[in-house]
Amino acid sequence: MIEESYFKISVNSLLAGQAITFNLYVYINGKYVLYLRSGDQISQNKLDLLTKKDTGVFYILESERKAYKAFIHTEMNSDSLSSTEKAKILRESSLTLVEELFESHDVGQSLEDGKQTIEYFVELMKNDPESIADLIGLSSHDFYTYNHSVDVSVYALGLGMVLGLGQSELQQLGQGGIFHDIGKRNVSVDIICKNGPLNEKEWVEMQQHPVFGLKILSEYQIGYEAKACCFEHHEHFCGTGYPRGLKGHDIHPMARIIALVDCYDALTTRRSYSPPMKPTEALTKMKDQLGQKYDPDMLKALYDVLDRMKKI
Repeated sequence: MIEESYFKISVNSLLAGQAITFNLYVYINGKYVLYLRSGDQISQNKLDLLTKKDTGVFYILESERKAYKAFIHTEMNSDSLSSTEKAKILRESSLTLVEELFESHDVGQSLEDGKQTIEYFVELMKNDPESIADLIGLSSHDFYTYNHSVDVSVYALGLGMVLGLGQSELQQLGQGGIFHDIGKRNVSVDIICKNGPLNEKEWVEMQQHPVFGLKILSEYQIGYEAKACCFEHHEHFCGTGYPRGLKGHDIHPMARIIALVDCYDALTTRRSYSPPMKPTEALTKMKDQLGQKYDPDMLKALYDVLDRMKKI
């Protein structure tokens, strides 16, 4: 007998009162237990209770992955849901996706799901530019890899729109944002989760993650632009970055965008060893102390994106 596999989703990727099209399971005492059948609805009280008391996740049979993807597609194209509701569904479902990117053995499936998720991001943000504020506002602003990858992708898409990128370019940029740290799959967990600055040996290993990431993405049908974002997002405009010490316009323009928003998100999110900066503080530091590392025109455009978010 073949044992069935499951994948997990966030409880908060579902809305109260919406009929689901797949079975939902919870994991109790080493077993998957059916919690809700396809066609049923979940109440807000149950959602609140699960969010507070449990791990905040449901499990779905791998054989019903297509049904779940179709469900998300229907929700994202629904006229009855607000942009805020769609942003919540999209953000929560994307966090589970990014976790799979780093934890799942089936990297190819996770990358394909990532492409679809970015399509939803692009469409939502193009149809409702104010949704970028919802997508970022829903962030916990804790610096862990899953949350950070989603935030970087959202900021990058907002900046890409300001810079006038087309639909296909935004798709590649969004993928570059959500995939940019995938090389950390091959970095020691102790280094990734360390509570404090890295020592010299640890830093040498961490600096390999762009190389690891390029190797992973090169095994799949991922566009050159997204690969460049992964491989070059720690290069500096002044030439002091890694892994190749590229300078100025030798760095792919999309990688320059990812580098910029990667730094901004890192400065404005909570870490174990440093509190988050306010947006204005982060921008001031990036301009006055770190400005030589980033494309000056893109840094100016970032001000525009954040100013729009502030007004929203």
